Amino acid sequence: MMEDNSNPVLWYFADPMCSWCWGFSPVISKVKKMYADQIKIALVMGGLQPGETNILSDSSREEIFHHWQQVEKMTGQDFLFDNALPDGFIYNTEPACRAVITAGLMDATKTFDYFTAIQAAFYTKNQDVTQISCLQQLAVDCGLNGEKFNTLFLDEKQHISVEKSFEFTKKAGVQGFPTLILNQHEQLHTLTRGYQDYESISATLDKLLAV
Repeated sequence: MMEDNSNPVLWYFADPMCSWCWGFSPVISKVKKMYADQIKIALVMGGLQPGETNILSDSSREEIFHHWQQVEKMTGQDFLFDNALPDGFIYNTEPACRAVITAGLMDATKTFDYFTAIQAAFYTKNQDVTQISCLQQLAVDCGLNGEKFNTLFLDEKQHISVEKSFEFTKKAGVQGFPTLILNQHEQLHTLTRGYQDYESISATLDKLLAV
């Protein structure tokens, strides 16, 4: 991922089960649309809580709901709180991240759409996006072949790919999501570490691209 490219690349480090990334969704979508002719946006799976095995505690659930309320208030993104994060839920984000990589392998043009579909399913429909059955159906809904998705998702190569993505995130110094880093002229420029509105992102991006 570090190879030089004559065209600027905006790395978007995120996790489909990160609430602030869900809040950031309209912002990054607008950035993609408005800067489509100037930069390439590369979605990097950061791994919010990969490999988590413990059942979510009541106190952790309340803390997460508090974060969701903050995101909803600041960004206007919808959240469905009723029956969210049910008893027995394990907040393991690795499967969702691996699913995004799998979808991108099948059709790179649908990577962002699939990523957003997982977010919407988790935050607004209470779907369990830690389960392959849910992730497969979302892939089908995005126009991907369900059987092929299933096969690729379970392949060891995708397990390795998602781990490499997590390692790349750490090497880039990313400690939270969303994070945007512009790779331009062999230099890295951090646009944001955490949520910012489109106007702030755009102003910073315009200055960097003008150099």
